[in-house]
Amino acid sequence: MTQTLNFAPFGPEHLDAALRLSREAGWPHRREDWALVQSVSQGVVAQEDGRVVATALATPFGPVGMVNMIIVDETMRGRGLGREIMQQAMALAQPQEWRLVATQAGLPLYLKLGFVECGLVHQHQGHVAELPAVQGVRWAEAAELPAIVAMDRDTNGADRASLLTALAKRGRIALIDGKGFAVMRDFGRGHVVGPVVAQDDATARDLLGFVLAGRGGEFMRVDTTDQTDIAGWLQDIGLARVDTGIAMRRGNIQAGTGAFQRFALAAQALG
Repeated sequence: MTQTLNFAPFGPEHLDAALRLSREAGWPHRREDWALVQSVSQGVVAQEDGRVVATALATPFGPVGMVNMIIVDETMRGRGLGREIMQQAMALAQPQEWRLVATQAGLPLYLKLGFVECGLVHQHQGHVAELPAVQGVRWAEAAELPAIVAMDRDTNGADRASLLTALAKRGRIALIDGKGFAVMRDFGRGHVVGPVVAQDDATARDLLGFVLAGRGGEFMRVDTTDQTDIAGWLQDIGLARVDTGIAMRRGNIQAGTGAFQRFALAAQALG
């Protein structure tokens, strides 16, 4: 790292520079997608001669913290900047457990920082086929958000009330009473469905089918974990698997009651 490199808190004034970095890295994020994550997170930017060359955000969810939006400008890689900015971001919160989704390129760094692999996250996307209407699913009312937050917390041990509140303002939440929910919002090239929490694969398919019905031809993204078995169905409706990330954690908490599966992640809502 050079003498001109300095670190600063990530604020709204850095969104345009962060968007530039993510576009150069081939990410689909819009400025609005960055703004969503920034609104529920704390973070750090690295600047060289006033130019943002790296970002990292830490999102506190009660006992769980997510590390996300870690980008280093291609010209600055290989200097230890990724490790430094990630550690600075993590110093902004003290959760019992840290989580992230790693690429193969980032895996060696995260292993050195004490993270361990705990699963896979499969990204599915494409232009969805025409689907029939699904019965037994409905759009949630605003007053039902606390119950949805509780269902989510019981599933994965994280208190994502801030994220779900922000998502509810930007999209819609499909609900099957007592069995699961799915959030849909604008993202990247089209729309993303996630998080999705369901008690089993059949419930997950019903939630996704309800959300996607009437949207034939639109570009959609859904991320699933390796704990589910609906990849074939997603591919049949036009959402091909295009990438796989590695779920990692450092520390450990009890991840919910076991009544539900954590079917899908926030689909890069948290990078």
